[in-house]
Amino acid sequence: MTGTDPAQQEQAHAELSGDYDIDVAHSRFGFMARHAMVTRVHGTFNDVDGVLHLDAGDIGRSTARVTLVADSIDTGVEQRDQHLRSNDFFDMPTYPEITFVSTAINGSAPSFEVTGDLTVKGITKPVTVDVEFTGAAVDPSGNHRVGFEVSGTLNRRDWGVNWNAAMEAGGMLVGDKVTLEIDISAIRRQE
Repeated sequence: MTGTDPAQQEQAHAELSGDYDIDVAHSRFGFMARHAMVTRVHGTFNDVDGVLHLDAGDIGRSTARVTLVADSIDTGVEQRDQHLRSNDFFDMPTYPEITFVSTAINGSAPSFEVTGDLTVKGITKPVTVDVEFTGAAVDPSGNHRVGFEVSGTLNRRDWGVNWNAAMEAGGMLVGDKVTLEIDISAIRRQE
């Protein structure tokens, strides 16, 4: 918003600021991990709940809270999904949710760094992800929407997701690095 007068900036901030619910039908909480050292396996979590609080005038006062239902993991192969749900990976009967709660947001539009506490299998560790603001619009139903793309890389072993198998020619079956592939559409709550 460089170059706009203060009144225009204040109006734009007021239009973006507020509480937003993640629109799961138009969002994707995806990830990618290496398999057999030769290919990438993509997956998503389909059952998600999340709330964003945006303060466009002071981005550091913005917050994000997201809960993924671990059992909703979907890689497109049911046998693999069942293995991921088991104690070998996520132990979903014991730990049914994965949560992220932001602790700091830095940067300026359109690029931000969001730091927060990620809890997987009862283990909470800080992570920082890159967030790109992709725009704001009013949809045909009159909903005020915002969009974000989130990217980052995690080591699954940091959260006790350790299962692996050695390959005959060397190396491991499942890569430790997990790449986040997240697209968020969120709708501002009506006041």
